[in-house]
Amino acid sequence: MHTEALKIVAVSAGLSQPSSTRLLADRLAAAARERLTTDQDRPVEIRVIELRDLAVDIANHLVTGFPSPALDEAIEAAAEADGLIAVSPVFTASYSGLFKSFFDLIGNTTLTGKPVLIAATGGTARHSLVLEHAMRPLFAYLRATVVPTSVYAASEDWGSSGDEYTEGLPSRIRRAGGELAGMIAGGRAVSGASRALGLDDAVVPFEQQLADLRLD
Repeated sequence: MHTEALKIVAVSAGLSQPSSTRLLADRLAAAARERLTTDQDRPVEIRVIELRDLAVDIANHLVTGFPSPALDEAIEAAAEADGLIAVSPVFTASYSGLFKSFFDLIGNTTLTGKPVLIAATGGTARHSLVLEHAMRPLFAYLRATVVPTSVYAASEDWGSSGDEYTEGLPSRIRRAGGELAGMIAGGRAVSGASRALGLDDAVVPFEQQLADLRLD
């Protein structure tokens, strides 16, 4: 049995308290932990970062370039996690500005190869495409490995078990959490040392590419 705990960090951009965004983050993290402890017999530590508590610190960092100790620690926790869960409420057909501002402060290679589960909450199901047209491209740019199943929870989804054609929210949470657990257990994340050495980026100089073309 492995004794070192796996670390799952959930970033919640919910603004209200209580928050359906935080609730979804908690349930996704619990689903991933359940799968890891069952299939891998590994202890799992869960950390939830509430961006509403860091809003002023995030704004100050954007204009001064200096993070507060609390914000610096949150960024480091996200960077060092074995798996990341990112959940935002839908604002004007996209993720919230607070959500985007936090990830703007994370280096664009920091999340390279890291398993990430994306999720969102909103009032109606018509906003569910935010996951594919906004959130998935954001984490693709950050070079993260996004799990196949993303989870959107509209107000009507809470307490719904779905029907014969559509999976209910609990089923989608279990499936997404299981996929995140599988990626974490499979070691899909690139180590920090490899990122620092640039081993994940095999860059071929432009001159060499031209020379190869001439040889053909």
